[in-house]
Amino acid sequence: MATIPAATIPAATIPAGGQGRHHGLDWLRIGAFGLLILYHIGMVFVAWDFHIKSALPVRWIEWPMLAVNPWRMSLLFVVSGYATRHLLARARGGGGFLGPRLRRLGLPLLFGIAVIVPPQPWVELMVKHGYPGGFLHFWTADYFRFGTLHDIVLPTWNHLWFVLYLLVYTMLVAGIAALRPPALQPAFDRAFAGWRLWLLPVGYYLLLKLSGGADNKTLLFDGYGHALYLPAFLFGLGLAGNAEIPARFAAHWRALLALAAAAWLARMLFNMAFADVDEADIAPWLLAAAQLLRPLQSWGAIAGLIGLATRHWNHDHRWRAPLTRAVFPWYMVHQTVIVVAAFALRPLGWSNGAQFVAILAATLLGCWLAAVLARLPGGEWLGGSPARRRISPA
Repeated sequence: MATIPAATIPAATIPAGGQGRHHGLDWLRIGAFGLLILYHIGMVFVAWDFHIKSALPVRWIEWPMLAVNPWRMSLLFVVSGYATRHLLARARGGGGFLGPRLRRLGLPLLFGIAVIVPPQPWVELMVKHGYPGGFLHFWTADYFRFGTLHDIVLPTWNHLWFVLYLLVYTMLVAGIAALRPPALQPAFDRAFAGWRLWLLPVGYYLLLKLSGGADNKTLLFDGYGHALYLPAFLFGLGLAGNAEIPARFAAHWRALLALAAAAWLARMLFNMAFADVDEADIAPWLLAAAQLLRPLQSWGAIAGLIGLATRHWNHDHRWRAPLTRAVFPWYMVHQTVIVVAAFALRPLGWSNGAQFVAILAATLLGCWLAAVLARLPGGEWLGGSPARRRISPA
């Protein structure tokens, strides 16, 4: 793909000087969190491990979930890095940045671990291990044991691992900013100039895939996870200071998303065709080509969606600001609502379709309620922020 000068993209679609607010990424973040909610509802109905499962898994649901699985969290870290760069610039240094960020991310994380997350392991213990106690007994007697119960670590952060990792990465950035190192933006610009923008990320994702690792959300022992998510966060930081890269993504967004879709479809067909074939019996060239599919899908989707957001979504609307504020409270509560709703529906024997509609409705209601409560005094514990703040939290 040839380099497209930023001047060829309409000026209104590019953050001024690479530093202005990118409304398109706000919309992308809102959409990504909405997609995450659907993904976690889908986890109830596929055969993959989750806190609670439907009685009859639906295999076809795995296809759309595998379409987003390789890139959904990396994209969120890219967008979070972009927003963090703007927050750091507004704070004019690491010292005035870290304190507010610790409160903004740390308070909801602590509240979430202590209050929001506990129903999830309780439900899992009930349905998988026959836990005999009710929720209040579990919460007061077992949840804060700082140990394991049936191999489930308690207390736990579960889906709030994203907030924890974001907090750690934010502290790292604040520390670097406080040291006042030489300008790092030129190094970023050189690293991703020309053809390197397309090949370096794919090559890096390929190396990670060949390593055979997997993220485990344990923070201290999650080397693979940090190797996957920290570079995405740092890329977002650099992206916020570079106008050319969003322009190049915008110029090629259709081709990039088509590449991601083709790679996903090829992955699915390969897995179907060779599901019962030993790896040693697959032609080496075909196996090598198959290894490239997930990296191509990941970078094609991330770059293509940023390009789409830059080209077509980078404009304000009266719903953008309230939705941007709402996504953090949504994220805080959505998985607990999903798990509890699925547990409540379990004895009713409803069809998967009816359960999906009911769980979706309950989740939307729970997210709306969380967003309302987050706007009230004390709402910072739920991920809320005063109305005067206009920069998104992550």
